[in-house]
Amino acid sequence: MTLRIVVLVKYVPDASGDRGFDPDTTADRASTDGLLCELDEYAVEQALQIAEGDSEARVTVVTVGPEEAAVALHKALAMGADDAVHITDEAIHGSDALATSAIIAKAVELTGYDLVVHGMASTDGAMGVMPALVAERLGTPQLTLLSEVAVQDGIVSGRRDGDKGTLHLRAKLPAVISVTDQSGEARYPSFKGIMAAKKKQVHTLDLAHLSMAPDQVGKAAARTTVKTITARPPRPPGTVVTDDGDGSRRLAEFLRATSLV
Repeated sequence: MTLRIVVLVKYVPDASGDRGFDPDTTADRASTDGLLCELDEYAVEQALQIAEGDSEARVTVVTVGPEEAAVALHKALAMGADDAVHITDEAIHGSDALATSAIIAKAVELTGYDLVVHGMASTDGAMGVMPALVAERLGTPQLTLLSEVAVQDGIVSGRRDGDKGTLHLRAKLPAVISVTDQSGEARYPSFKGIMAAKKKQVHTLDLAHLSMAPDQVGKAAARTTVKTITARPPRPPGTVVTDDGDGSRRLAEFLRATSLV
């Protein structure tokens, strides 16, 4: 029996670029390059490792986003995923997390799944709520923030490390999980993988395919919204101390004044 693993990935602005917002308070995607969310690479890696232990497993990556979001899918396919689903529709622009989770759940149900894998959060929104929202909509158990994961005999199990202890979790499939950046280094796409990705299928879906109406999504239907945006103030210049023989004393005074010692 084929183990169907669905990995949810996101196309995000490059964190090393100058990220900002458009006038409508949605992310400005035109001023910087986009890529596969770094934290989602760990989810792809864990899905591939599970699939490598099961010859019948199949890994499908799913994303919601504009046409350019195909970049994220191609990276995941080059890493080794079998196929991809790209949900794109102009009406989706401006959707909040609640609407996005509804879109994703519909797509996952249409694709078919046993295990849904997320990264711990996105590097743009950084909310970390999507695994819980999707699990609720699918009606499945959720094991979140796993630093270790395994699937055997219809059971997914994993370890969640916390500040005060470690939890060992397990649930029957189907289930939804998320993995942290401590779950294992994500592999780099090989040249062979990059070439193979060009021949893999990317299925494009819109709202009609998901039996959803445009008024269910988008900024007008959002139940959460960004009211205002304030740019982070520039960092003040540091204090330069010329050591004329009393540098250590002045450093000690500075540390005491700033309560660093």
